[in-house]
Amino acid sequence: MNLRRRCEFAIEGTAEAGHRTHLNRIYIELYITEGQCEGVNIQHEVWQLETVSRMETLQDSPIKCHDIFKVLPGQKKFIRVVLTNGIAGIGKTFSVRKFTLDWAEGLENQDVSLVILLSFRELNLIKEKKYSFLGLLRCFHPTLQMITAEMLALCKVLIIFDGLDESRLSLDFQNNEIVSDVTQTSSVNLLLTNLIKGNLLPSSLLWITSRPAAANQVPPLYVDRITEVRGFTDTQKEEYFRRRFSDDESLSSRIISHIKSSQSLFIMCHIPVFCWITATVLENIWSIPGQKELPKTLTGMYSHFLLVQSKRKAEKYDKGHEMIQQKLMHTDKEELLKLGRLAFEHLEKGNILFYQEDLEQCGLDVRQALVFSGLCTEIFKKECIIFQKMIYCFVHLSIQEFLAAVYMTHCYLNRNMEVLVTFLEEDWDRSSSDPGLVDFLSKVVDKSLKSGNGHLDLFVRFLHGLLLESNHHLLGGLLGWTASTPESIQRVINNLKKMNAYDISPDRSINIFHCLMEMNDHSVRQEIQEYLHSDNRSKKKLTKTHCSALAYMLQMSEEVLDVLDLKKFYASGDGRRRLLPAVRNCRNAKLSCCGLSERHCEVLSSALMSNPSHLRELDLSDNDYLLDSGVKLLSAVGLESPNCRLEILRLKNCSLSESCCEPLASVLKSPSSHLRELDLSNNNYLADLGVKRLSTGLGNPHCRLETLRIDRCGLENCCTSLASVLKSNPSRLRELELSNNDLQDSGVNMLCAGLESPHCRLEALRLKRCGVMDEGCAFLVTALKSNPSHLRELDLSQNKLQESGVKLLSDIKESPHCRLETVKHWYIGFVTV
Repeated sequence: MNLRRRCEFAIEGTAEAGHRTHLNRIYIELYITEGQCEGVNIQHEVWQLETVSRMETLQDSPIKCHDIFKVLPGQKKFIRVVLTNGIAGIGKTFSVRKFTLDWAEGLENQDVSLVILLSFRELNLIKEKKYSFLGLLRCFHPTLQMITAEMLALCKVLIIFDGLDESRLSLDFQNNEIVSDVTQTSSVNLLLTNLIKGNLLPSSLLWITSRPAAANQVPPLYVDRITEVRGFTDTQKEEYFRRRFSDDESLSSRIISHIKSSQSLFIMCHIPVFCWITATVLENIWSIPGQKELPKTLTGMYSHFLLVQSKRKAEKYDKGHEMIQQKLMHTDKEELLKLGRLAFEHLEKGNILFYQEDLEQCGLDVRQALVFSGLCTEIFKKECIIFQKMIYCFVHLSIQEFLAAVYMTHCYLNRNMEVLVTFLEEDWDRSSSDPGLVDFLSKVVDKSLKSGNGHLDLFVRFLHGLLLESNHHLLGGLLGWTASTPESIQRVINNLKKMNAYDISPDRSINIFHCLMEMNDHSVRQEIQEYLHSDNRSKKKLTKTHCSALAYMLQMSEEVLDVLDLKKFYASGDGRRRLLPAVRNCRNAKLSCCGLSERHCEVLSSALMSNPSHLRELDLSDNDYLLDSGVKLLSAVGLESPNCRLEILRLKNCSLSESCCEPLASVLKSPSSHLRELDLSNNNYLADLGVKRLSTGLGNPHCRLETLRIDRCGLENCCTSLASVLKSNPSRLRELELSNNDLQDSGVNMLCAGLESPHCRLEALRLKRCGVMDEGCAFLVTALKSNPSHLRELDLSQNKLQESGVKLLSDIKESPHCRLETVKHWYIGFVTV
């Protein structure tokens, strides 16, 4: 009954707003998929959202919220620990509440005797204290005061830990201190790790939710199922608005039509919280008579959202006196800027949770901010939990980013040089009354692009959008702003188009294009559309900004590209590299001679680990700066992903050594690997040790490789390892390219031990220019006669064969075991037998 009361109402925004709707009335089944966690995901969540936005075209199977502990058809493993991840505001906590409510109402999962709901926000407050697990339950759930250790041991318990990304606990899974008794007192983090490991309450079920960047805190070893909340599908977005405005079908239809007209708004509506913001804004705009210009950008939507909250506050406190109204407007401005300062300072630090002292440091009076001002209560959420300690956060991370941009814009317009200089870590001429808008924004963009995880990217988009006259007009009355001149706006746009952004990830460069879109400049998009429909693409040189825009558009296209060949685009080297994000939406990526390095492998790995991954063929040949480090990253993150479906990988002439072969061998051993062809030719430092390391993967039963090319790799004594591969059962190798290596007769002799094996299925063997003489030729002939051979092609061109060796090759066709169709050798020119 207690959990039912706690979960039965859905609160959009905050409780103070008064919008208490029964959860079952408004809840829409979210799109949740089962999938493997893919390492540490530190990229900005809006980037991830853009990938998720195409999920309705995917073939993965959704899993219903109440089924996450149920064994699916074809699965045998007992599901004890489930980790659910998803970006901020995507619906993780709503899913938890719906699961709990359905259980409490006797509708689902009735085999579970007890559901215990805990949040990491609550646990943060007692992180320094020691409890027994039983004491912890009684502390946070007073209704469990009478429960005993014996009762816990006898019933089926589900423990939900919501919000791992908000945890300030140190979960140390290397600590082997065992806690196995629910009455044993220990630190909170030890209790949690022992619960997850199964030392404590091993029969209990555990459900942990987290944002993606923090999900790796729990090692995959201890997780039985990983699920991802992907928010609303396109159909579910429409269902949300129709349910919200069930009594006004016309309004819901107009809202749906409007969000479909703007790609950025439509993508953001995958987040349920953004649907609420959109509904709040558009309902308010259409409630006022007269034709209104609707927001088409994120900045416009959030600017309107602030005005709606300010209007609600004024309506609540307005007593009809003009003086009071003016005072309220002044209060709005002061409180909003203090909120903006809080948002900005903590955005830089990466904080999304605040305590009372954090508010006070920014000059915010908690009572005024959260009780007097309706503006702040709608934007803030507060949670009053154990010991009456208050925790505050913004309704969504994007609201924090927007308010941070509002604050920074205000600091620029009012020449608050101290804030600007501190943020940009660069001293302007303090005597200058105008730092220069173009110069200021250029430095802000540079700073954001140098950020490793892009945590300032959306902030920078908002910063550019706030310069528009329309948004100045919206917020000017509230904040006392004056609009930038059209000339200065155009200079900013021109500067963005010319921005170089050297040595920046291609993914990050796309944000420049987004900034242009926030400023309502569609010229780049239009030029790219014209380019895509042009018959003379090879004659039109693309700028770097064009390339970023094209990469974004190709990536977001509903059609998967058959071939992406970077050399076919007339652009600078850096421009071509900016096209890399498009590999996420193509089947065959031809990226040879593009100056790729290790950092570009992050984009490629992302493409290989995406769900679904479309890439089947990847050519990275002739990229001298790729090096072993690039291949290691590509292997560990991308190629070993269970989502990877790559079949052909070309790494010819990439300055690789033996160090890259161990991670590649690990890929070949992986049961999920689909790799059939691997080209490592022209890597002189690969050498024998590299092939020996690679052979550990080639001989593995899971290896599916059929074609291996190691031409010109400085090989001499690797043939014993390769023979072992050919003898393995099963041996799937069909084509082996060993040309231009100094193998000589001794090497061929060792290789023949594999050719003679009944398990060998090799069909093509190329030994061009390997120093082979008649003796080596005799070894080959003997091996091919020894048992039924599958070999169809043998290339011995440019070796040192004499007439006797050639005769042996000519006579081999007489053997009943030989299936050779093509033999190439050097004897009085090229002869084909």
